[in-house]
Amino acid sequence: MGALCSVIKFENLQELKRLCHWGPIIALGVIAICSTMAMIDSVLWYWPLHTTGGSVNFIMLINWTVMILYNYFNAMFIGPGFVPLGWKPENSQDSMYLQYCKVCQAYKAPRSHHCRKCNRCVLKMDHHCPWINNCCGFQNHASFTLFLLLAPLGCIHAAFIFVMTMYTQLYNRLSFGWNTVKIDMSAARRDPLPLIPFGLAAFAATLFALGLALGTTIAVGMLFFIQMKIILRNKTSIESWIEEKYVPVKNMIITNTEGPLSRFLLKAKDRIQYYQLDEVFVFPYDMGSRWKNFKQVFTWSGVPEGDGLAWPIREGCHQYDLTIEQLKQKADKRVRSVRYRVIEDYSGACCPLNKGIKTFFTSPCTEEPRIRLQRGEFILATRGLRYWLYGDKILDDSFVEGVSRIRGWFPRNCVEKCPCDAETDQAPEGEKKNR
Repeated sequence: MGALCSVIKFENLQELKRLCHWGPIIALGVIAICSTMAMIDSVLWYWPLHTTGGSVNFIMLINWTVMILYNYFNAMFIGPGFVPLGWKPENSQDSMYLQYCKVCQAYKAPRSHHCRKCNRCVLKMDHHCPWINNCCGFQNHASFTLFLLLAPLGCIHAAFIFVMTMYTQLYNRLSFGWNTVKIDMSAARRDPLPLIPFGLAAFAATLFALGLALGTTIAVGMLFFIQMKIILRNKTSIESWIEEKYVPVKNMIITNTEGPLSRFLLKAKDRIQYYQLDEVFVFPYDMGSRWKNFKQVFTWSGVPEGDGLAWPIREGCHQYDLTIEQLKQKADKRVRSVRYRVIEDYSGACCPLNKGIKTFFTSPCTEEPRIRLQRGEFILATRGLRYWLYGDKILDDSFVEGVSRIRGWFPRNCVEKCPCDAETDQAPEGEKKNR
């Protein structure tokens, strides 16, 4: 009933527009095809309803479909939960540890991030999922993960039905020259014969559905294991990425500095100006037990504990340890960013044909935007690939105050380094020299 209530009671009926997107259309299409074909194959050609096993099998197929759709629509329509517009911490002094969102006119609560797709700051944001056309976060993380679990299980059951249907129906029609192989197929014979024969169209549809089921099992199953890995550590995908920037490097010897620095150091690989002796970053939300971390997402009621603004932390940590680390990394990114001048116009196309074959085929596989460029503009690049860069357009005073940042990907061959930055020969963050 939770999914039904969420569909009926959402505050704005325009939420239904989430269904009008390629992600939900494809996802619901795959569910519909696999479920429908599994039921048809089972009833008509493999396991008839008048048998006990056939009835149980049919009920299980319906059960898989209902549970998958229940969690799918929960994840889509309940949503992740958002930071209230204009939110600020109760203690005004805590605002120094938080980032301010100009779009939402509010401080970003711990573990929250602004989503450009949803245009809101999302509580405990994991990622924006195109398949549900919504963010995965605080309120719908459990439903989304259960969907990732149930979808492969249902597809495995459907794939079994597809394989057995084709095997039993084609056994007596195809000969592979295995004259010495004797298999008892008496259990597969139907008496009376099915009302609709298993023809070429049924075979093609079953084979197509089998491919969808196997592909979904592999792809969604991998996503489920990734999600469970971070849930058991009480992290999100974004938080794992932030923590990965802080990696311990043992026996690092620095030769171009004064003083004895040839001992064990902790290197924040994306915070080069913050090298400090004995600096240790401990993720504050890991409760130290997988079971405790698991209960932070999954509850018997289905409603996560807390309000998504304040979080329990492990002993010895500060509520804002993670946000402080984010502020340091962002400050370093600004220091290491490289200024470029646009020398060639760019329309903002995803895969521009007029910028070269290599640029066309190496377009970043991401939903992050591309930005339109005009000759003479300036860009502050923060990361990049071999043929693409990502950065912020430097806005002049002619822009109206309050305009959000214009940032995204653009071809590298459309820009050149400004002379002051070219002298330092500094590469953007995350640049991959070999791709």
